[in-house]
Amino acid sequence: MDEKSLAELKYSDLIPHKPDGWDDTEKFLRNVMEVLLSYLKQQSDRNTKILEFHHPAEMAKLIEMEIPDGGENLETLVKISCGLDLVSMAGEWLTATANTNMFTYEIAPVFILMEKEVMKKMWEAIGWDTEKADGIFAPGGAIANLYAMLAARHHMYPRSKHLGVSDLPTLCTFTSEDSHYSIKSAAAVSGIGTDYCFNIPVDSCGRMIPEALEAKIVQCKKDGLCPFFVSATAGTTVYGAWDPIEKIADICERHKLWFHVDAAWGGGVLLSPEHRYKLSGIERANSVTWNPHKLMGALLQCSAVLLRQDGILFQCNQMSADYLFMQDKPYDCSFDTGDKASDAVRPAQRHLQAMGTDGFRRQINQSFDLTAYMAEQLRKTEGYELVVDPPEFLNVCFWYIPQSIRGFDEKEKMARLEKIAPKIKAKMMEKGTTMVGYQPDKQRPNFFRMILSNQAITTDDIDFLVKEIAEIGESL
Repeated sequence: MDEKSLAELKYSDLIPHKPDGWDDTEKFLRNVMEVLLSYLKQQSDRNTKILEFHHPAEMAKLIEMEIPDGGENLETLVKISCGLDLVSMAGEWLTATANTNMFTYEIAPVFILMEKEVMKKMWEAIGWDTEKADGIFAPGGAIANLYAMLAARHHMYPRSKHLGVSDLPTLCTFTSEDSHYSIKSAAAVSGIGTDYCFNIPVDSCGRMIPEALEAKIVQCKKDGLCPFFVSATAGTTVYGAWDPIEKIADICERHKLWFHVDAAWGGGVLLSPEHRYKLSGIERANSVTWNPHKLMGALLQCSAVLLRQDGILFQCNQMSADYLFMQDKPYDCSFDTGDKASDAVRPAQRHLQAMGTDGFRRQINQSFDLTAYMAEQLRKTEGYELVVDPPEFLNVCFWYIPQSIRGFDEKEKMARLEKIAPKIKAKMMEKGTTMVGYQPDKQRPNFFRMILSNQAITTDDIDFLVKEIAEIGESL
């Protein structure tokens, strides 16, 4: 029989659907590998556009999106999305090939041990006793924050696992105005209710005001509510602000509240001795959310919820499915972590091994250096104005003010600025040379928000961006 081309191959030609289909399977996978390598080479070429923008109607004409009854040929399906770190990406390929879950040690012994080693390194970075700490990996930071809130409620009211909220007083939680939406979402999912998740005011840099937090806690008690959970943010989404962890920890201790730190964005800074002071006091937290897929560059999704006290996650989530978690197995059953709702962590472990803590230290410090460089370039380039100066983290928020409106009074200038960033962004997308997001915030008009966490960014890239935005802004 003649050898089929990739355009002739179908899903049914591959193993295991066709037991003798190894040759066609190898051909397909090698073609996928060629596409991946070509994509990676193109992404590292600074002479290529970062974006070839098409409006949805145009894109629908360029790519075959219809789902047929009979299945497409495999040549049509060889497509790719974006990636970040190559070692993490390779780990993801290996993980996908193994295609196993992590419920029990007998199913995934190597992966379970990998998870424990990554957890140990994270607990050490926080400053906890690794013999007493606990944690699980989750499908994202939002789920990790939900696990933390559920663990807090179970710790204080363990009967709620069996009796639900009917046996509880009216619980309430606290987080900053600039915290991630997932804290309020966790209150909704856990039955506490979004109206009982109170947003605490922030200062001009986006940091929670501790005095306002304590005043709200006291008021809630007077109103007959039962405060139980406070979430501080280490690196807010917009400004990269750091809530004052030490002061918030003091308040939680005084009022006997569970103290959670959402360090999804900023947790990686713990690996930099030069900058970890920004998270001073995090070791006092009861729980921490940390996303290696953000600052550390692991592939999406790689998120962890970490607890200072061992055992709570098991007590909260354990369902003891007797077809999985038998206690008479011929090994230490504490390695069967699935009853804590554990999720995959394999790419993160290889990523940590490849770079080492010194590698992450260099990477994170370089990002901070680039942030300082960009802020300085904006300060000395006419037309630019920083929203927060100096930047709190790797989030550089700024306006470009075209020459034509610089002489306006402040109120009129701010009104005009609302429309400037969207117009510059649209021109960026047309040219395909760069991409920077924008957004409004409270009383501030639309501003650009540049996150300097990409390992490939150089000072030349920043110089180009500053010049490009100014040129586009003056052409409007």
